[in-house]
Amino acid sequence: MLRRRDLLAGAAGLPAAPAWAPAWAAGPRTLRLALAATETPFDPPQTDSSLYTAQVIGSIFESPLGYDYLARPARLRPVTAAAMPEVSADFRQFTLRIRPGILFDDDPAFGGRPRELTAADYVYSFKRFYDPRWKSADLPLFENAQLLGLPALRERCLAERRPFDYDTEVDGLHAPDRYTLRIRLAEPDPRFAYLLAQPAVTGAVAREVVERYGDDIGAHPVGTGAYRLATWRRGSRVVLERAPRFRGEVYAGVPADTPLARQIADELRGQRLPLIDRIEFNIIEEQQPRWLAFVNRELDLLEVPGSFGKLAVPNGQLAPYLRKQGVRLQLSPMPDMSMSYFNCTDPLVGGNTPDKVALRRAIALAHDGAAWIRLVRGGLAVPAQSPVPPFTHGHDPAYRSEMSEHDPARARALLDLYGYHDRDGDGWRETPAGQPLVLRIASLSDTAARDGNEVWQRSLAAVGLRARFEPAGWSELLRRSRAGALMIWGYALTAATPDGGSYLGLAYGPNAGDANDARFALPAFDRLYERQRRLPDGPERDALMREAKNLMVAYMPYKVHGHRIQADLMQPALRHHWRHPFMRDIWRYLDIQATRR
Repeated sequence: MLRRRDLLAGAAGLPAAPAWAPAWAAGPRTLRLALAATETPFDPPQTDSSLYTAQVIGSIFESPLGYDYLARPARLRPVTAAAMPEVSADFRQFTLRIRPGILFDDDPAFGGRPRELTAADYVYSFKRFYDPRWKSADLPLFENAQLLGLPALRERCLAERRPFDYDTEVDGLHAPDRYTLRIRLAEPDPRFAYLLAQPAVTGAVAREVVERYGDDIGAHPVGTGAYRLATWRRGSRVVLERAPRFRGEVYAGVPADTPLARQIADELRGQRLPLIDRIEFNIIEEQQPRWLAFVNRELDLLEVPGSFGKLAVPNGQLAPYLRKQGVRLQLSPMPDMSMSYFNCTDPLVGGNTPDKVALRRAIALAHDGAAWIRLVRGGLAVPAQSPVPPFTHGHDPAYRSEMSEHDPARARALLDLYGYHDRDGDGWRETPAGQPLVLRIASLSDTAARDGNEVWQRSLAAVGLRARFEPAGWSELLRRSRAGALMIWGYALTAATPDGGSYLGLAYGPNAGDANDARFALPAFDRLYERQRRLPDGPERDALMREAKNLMVAYMPYKVHGHRIQADLMQPALRHHWRHPFMRDIWRYLDIQATRR
């Protein structure tokens, strides 16, 4: 307690909020957006890897590093750090110096005084992922890095059934002085710096705020970022507003060598960010209402829902009626993959015995990927050969596998070979033991999910497999998935970093129940994953990643359907938008022309 009071006292003499003021007087610049799924709590350990929540809190919290908005390939840059980290030759130690004078947004937890960001805030924030109280689905991001001392601290907490001890010093996280952060790993991790560039994960929170709000901390996000939470109607609407304490930032990036990137850089150069005063997120889960909201000019930016692809972007071109309204189109291949996982602990589809593997492979071969791309994505996707997505290390455009094949004949042959026959003549196959075989497929209840279920229904019926669909809301499905209560479920995963190895982590045994939703366990795969993780990028790592991908195809814990092509529609007033493959905090760079304001 004494040390925390010392930090507060030390911050009391810091300068107040920046004195600069915007030059406009025509009302707040407001950006209107839609989220396609219900948000999770606005607290880094509790986001459950939700892309939608990351789009909100990525502008509230700040990680030490970030990305240069317009640079391609993606390039890291310091954010709250004064410079890029010093990295030891063995990739086991990372040292950063936090810039002095960065302030948290005001909150009653600070007792009316300015509160400066320090290295100790990052130590505390990272430790929270190890605290069992928060049940963080993103803990594997830290566990894979193996921060020294933290796993043992967590295990002691669980074994003794007592609160997590944040005051115990560990070798893996240390703040030797007010602004120095030192991170030590048990194993080499050449790509650890990428984790330090995810504000929705490694954004700094203040201990006083967490202790003041307790279990309700998810409704009280307080960070050092450009925005703060103004209002939140759960499941309906989230509004961010410019944070008065934000220090401001002058754009000084290096754009990619493309006309659009150079144009945006010229427009941004010398401007103080953020440009937008207010961001309104409306949670609109159904595709049609999202589409209508954009057409009615109630949204400034729209990620075209898959089933509206043909209507908005026929043959990859902007529809003429939208062009006449001044709407602009950006097509962006995505570093993501859409998949369905099989719960490998489920008595019907789980296990690694030949008959269970054959069932999963038959289901995957039966799935009509071309119909999925046409009906669910409106043609805006490419078939996937493995879980590793484009634009990440480990993705090989020449790699080909069974993952992308649609072959009902082979699926039927596999089922016949391993004893999945129709014994009672009702048209549906039974298990080798003669028991009913009903595949339970969980899904959302929106238009895209219903279209996807229709593809599953037709595909499985063609090989004699019966399916039962179990619709639920996003939060409920996440909860049940983490509890291992779903047999089959699918969603999209978008890369947060240029490292494709994180997608191999989906099948890493120790990640079961967290990143490994399939709860797949195969020692041979685990060894490959661990070896490639320690190596720097290069041919040796590439070879190990290829072997790991081969095993994921052979055992099929995940059926990867495709890699999406994102079509973004922009209203005429929106400026500076260029989709970044990994950033979630791009809103500070966008602007709304005065004509719309």
